[in-house]
Amino acid sequence: MTERLRLKKNADRRLKAGHLWLYSNEVDIVETPLKNFEPGAQAIIEASNGRAMGVAYVNPNSLICARIVSRDPEQRLDRSLLVHRFNQALALRESLYDKPYYRLVHGEGDLLPGLVVDRFGDVLVCQLNTFGMERLAEVIVDALLKVVKPTAIVFKNDSSGRRQEQLDRSVEVVYGELPDQVMLEENGVKFTAPVLDGQKTGWFYDHRDNRAWLNRQVKGKRVLDLFSYVGGWGVQAAANGASEVLCVDSSAAALQRVSDNAVLNGVEDRVSTAEGDVFEAMAALRAESEQFDVIIVDPPAFIRKRKDITNGERAYARLNREAMRLLGRDGLLMSGSCSMHLAPDRLMDVVRGAVRHQDRHGQVIFQGHQGSDHPVHPSIPETSYLKALGLRVYRD
Repeated sequence: MTERLRLKKNADRRLKAGHLWLYSNEVDIVETPLKNFEPGAQAIIEASNGRAMGVAYVNPNSLICARIVSRDPEQRLDRSLLVHRFNQALALRESLYDKPYYRLVHGEGDLLPGLVVDRFGDVLVCQLNTFGMERLAEVIVDALLKVVKPTAIVFKNDSSGRRQEQLDRSVEVVYGELPDQVMLEENGVKFTAPVLDGQKTGWFYDHRDNRAWLNRQVKGKRVLDLFSYVGGWGVQAAANGASEVLCVDSSAAALQRVSDNAVLNGVEDRVSTAEGDVFEAMAALRAESEQFDVIIVDPPAFIRKRKDITNGERAYARLNREAMRLLGRDGLLMSGSCSMHLAPDRLMDVVRGAVRHQDRHGQVIFQGHQGSDHPVHPSIPETSYLKALGLRVYRD
């Protein structure tokens, strides 16, 4: 490998600390012009004194202009390294879970920046979110076939991150044939996942442990699942003894999946759905004096970029406040956020403010995080994004 990308003086501090990203303003573009690199090309990263620090793939058109794939300057990201990293990732998941339903590759957390792979038994759903991974698409398929031996592989390349990398968006089955229904099991409950036309890869494995905790609190309870998607929270609540579950989402297709998943688990008599804007639905429920024992608020990311923090925090505050108004005198609120830019202490502030706004008392009885199949890279705070608070809300 002859291509080299040299950093400015002192711009190697984060890399020394273990981070995998390089920003375009850290590159010595006089010594090594970024414009000379093809998007996705691999290069040796050098400190300002010329010392090799590792190998990265480069995208000169992105703010994150390079992502480290190996600390060994002699190592390329190729089939051999992919097979090795996939084996490492698989070994971890097989040590954690007794069934093949999990996130198999979690980007930087598995030292494969820009790549996500979710496993649904014999079906793998991949997101190639960067130019570096896009250029290796065929090699990725080949390495997955060697390590996992799936019957089908889907490229779900429709993420917003691809737009930032100036990549086209597409969804296609790149190997094998999809079964009529792609199945998964989580916490003993069965689901079908819309891997072609659903959100992200079709499922959100990251809340698995948080759902498992909530499942132990819902027996005999009336449950409201807001932003329900295909029923990950709500159907599991019904399967674990909730007396009644109402799932609210703006997507008719997602709610049809809720109904199908309820039937799949024999709880259709206790699961109902309501289509529409969540805030409007909450207002309608209040107008009808409806109250619930347990409410789940698990919205999409309200804060996608730093500039969205102020407005996003307001949205989280309003959502939690309005949800709390639908709780009975002694209820449980499960409040989640997948916004990386919402710090855990800020989510705590949000629920604290909502409790005081309702002139109630709150007790945080659960603090949750993303599951172990979404490993956090200790040097990359961005890989730790999911938060969940279980809050008892009651009156004197």
